Amino acid sequence: MPAETTKRALITGITGQDGAYLAQFLLDKGYRVSGTYRKSATPDFWRLRYLNILEKVTLTCADLADFSALLEAIKSCQPQEIYHLAALTFSGTAFEHAVDAGETTGLGVTRLLEAIMKIDPGIKFYQASSIELYGEGGTQPLSEDTPFNPVNPYAVAKLYGYWIARIYRQKHGIFACSGILFNHESPLRGLNFVTRKISNSVARISLGLQDELTLGNLDAKRDWGYAPEYIRSMWLMLQQDKPDDYIIATNELHTVRELAEKAFETAGLDWQKYVRTDEKLMRSTDVNFLQGDNSKAGDNLGWQPQVKFNQLVEIMVKHDLDRWQRHARGEAFPWDIQP
Repeated sequence: MPAETTKRALITGITGQDGAYLAQFLLDKGYRVSGTYRKSATPDFWRLRYLNILEKVTLTCADLADFSALLEAIKSCQPQEIYHLAALTFSGTAFEHAVDAGETTGLGVTRLLEAIMKIDPGIKFYQASSIELYGEGGTQPLSEDTPFNPVNPYAVAKLYGYWIARIYRQKHGIFACSGILFNHESPLRGLNFVTRKISNSVARISLGLQDELTLGNLDAKRDWGYAPEYIRSMWLMLQQDKPDDYIIATNELHTVRELAEKAFETAGLDWQKYVRTDEKLMRSTDVNFLQGDNSKAGDNLGWQPQVKFNQLVEIMVKHDLDRWQRHARGEAFPWDIQP
């Protein structure tokens, strides 16, 4: 029989925003895609269903704290590429889950790298790093050479993952890349993120289902991009001749205030009539300035963002408007709100 030529990929955290979009991207490229999800959490496959790919991927239950389960998942999939996206991803609750952050988000990377060493050291490995590595970051765009300064347990765990991937690359020759992706949003973003909280609330307010939107720090500045575009950068990193680490960003900076203003404008509303602030939502370790410099990714990967801030906000608001309008008509479809 002829040798199989179809490439195989394993995605940890396939049920999340990035995992679902990456699965769709790889399927479109002809990959056989497998993914893992946590047994300790109630499985929620709405994103995979929303993209109509649930039946096209192979799902395996495997916790990042369970080395034997990770070994079995890799043996079963036999991937040429592993995209490690799974983590306790919401830094706002990191102090309530500090030990879990270290055990899962940090040591989970080492377990996967050790599994690769045992099964096939030729497997290419993508590590999802985080802009939280930089902490406050200063007042200049952040590059791959900017010193790290994590300010919460999630960020510290992510920093461990970044360094351990780099060490296995240098000491063991593993093809390991870390992508430091700045904030990347989409209609599949969870409601615990401010972008989706705003777009969903704007949709509900415009339809008379909600009266106001409560936010925290309106002056926090972020470099926001479009998640489906950022997914391509992950794949590009693993297609290079040599592994390396990259910042993925738009190089633009916008405030939460601008985000709210544009979102309400998209729905034909004045944001000042509906938005109020609450000091309880302002975190003591909140980072106020995070802007990226994607020069290295542009030069080495040929990657540049196409969807900019205004278009991103419009996409998200229009999607949530459509969802709530469909719900009002009695339609049933996969999404993350069960009214």
